Amino acid sequence: MVTQNPFVQYGKEIWWMILIRGIFGVIFGIIALVWPGITVVALVFLFGIYSIVDGLITLVRAIRDREHLSSWGWWVFTGVVSVGAGIVALVWPGITALVLLYIIAFYAIMFGIFGIVGAFKMKALPGSSWGWLLAASVLAVIFGIILLIAPGEGIISLIWLLGWYAILFGLFMTVGAFQIRSRAKEAGVL
Repeated sequence: MVTQNPFVQYGKEIWWMILIRGIFGVIFGIIALVWPGITVVALVFLFGIYSIVDGLITLVRAIRDREHLSSWGWWVFTGVVSVGAGIVALVWPGITALVLLYIIAFYAIMFGIFGIVGAFKMKALPGSSWGWLLAASVLAVIFGIILLIAPGEGIISLIWLLGWYAILFGLFMTVGAFQIRSRAKEAGVL
């Protein structure tokens, strides 16, 4: 059965990009949890690389998605901000833990807000797995708010929060990727 739903057609092309984002999130989270005594500089580099990779994948997806969804501009903006946050982290690795905490907090809140908007725009598209994006985005906002409310709890707490956030975010994105792939297979386009 072949479908005319543009999202399902598009799903055959993007599911693996979402999967890569999820896998990188899980890997980043595990590394943060396994080595909680990591130095601030190492955390800055780890965050910078993760943010750039995540942003580039988001940009590629947004540009490829521009013909199918009206929300592609949100994703372009999110990708640019993510790449920018990663570059800032790599260019100034000696920043203090508190500044890093605020960069990560605002990054998570911004991603979450734009992700929530994007999820609701995708809601009308059958097979879009918008609920998983919504869950990951709400988690991002909550994570960012927690960091802003309790910034003085120390870098180890930040690493643990960041690790668990990245793992959960990665798992949500991975499940969503496989759901999109499954919908594309069911529709006969994959």
